[in-house]
Amino acid sequence: MSDQHEQWLARWREGRIGFHLAEPHPRLVEYWSCLGLAQGSRILVPLCGKTPDMRWLAAQGHEVIGVELATEALEAFVAESDQPAAHDNDTRFERWQQGAITLYGGDFFHFRPALAGELAGFHDRAALVALPPSTRQRYALHLAHLLPPGAAGLLISLTHAAGPAEGPPYSVDEHEIRRLFDANFRCEWLRSDEDARGQGMREHLWRLVRRGPGAAEA
Repeated sequence: MSDQHEQWLARWREGRIGFHLAEPHPRLVEYWSCLGLAQGSRILVPLCGKTPDMRWLAAQGHEVIGVELATEALEAFVAESDQPAAHDNDTRFERWQQGAITLYGGDFFHFRPALAGELAGFHDRAALVALPPSTRQRYALHLAHLLPPGAAGLLISLTHAAGPAEGPPYSVDEHEIRRLFDANFRCEWLRSDEDARGQGMREHLWRLVRRGPGAAEA
């Protein structure tokens, strides 16, 4: 296991999860409809933790696929609902099924389209900003590999007032967003706000649409 993986798992074991929000992210609630994704669409939430964003997406009629390295986070998510959940570990990923939400415990970079199924969109509130600079290009390419042309999603990045700083969450500015994603996604900045946690950070909301044959360019 890499040092990066071990550090992430340690944060969950020790409860150092200040990045976690107890309520659905307000920008998700406000802007999700701008993607125009139909009910029943399958939505990927990479590095999902135990975010309530997944339950909100399921309540909009979507099938939700969450992927997370820390199985403690997924167990906690399942335990927060009275809804029955099925669990198995027949593959390299542990899997939980709870209603319209399917959770995979394991390394996101080993997650394959055969498990993801036909995705229509994604939501990234805390995945990209959880990764150090050396891993972000790999993440952007793997996300593109999982999503078909035309798939759309929301991505939330952060910038620190004093510039790049230790993380996670890490500072990822507009230049880096475009460098990472422009080759495979159409990137549209939507808005920026002060981070609600008041730690001298700003949140930046992006709409990304997977490029490729048949993808709408409007």
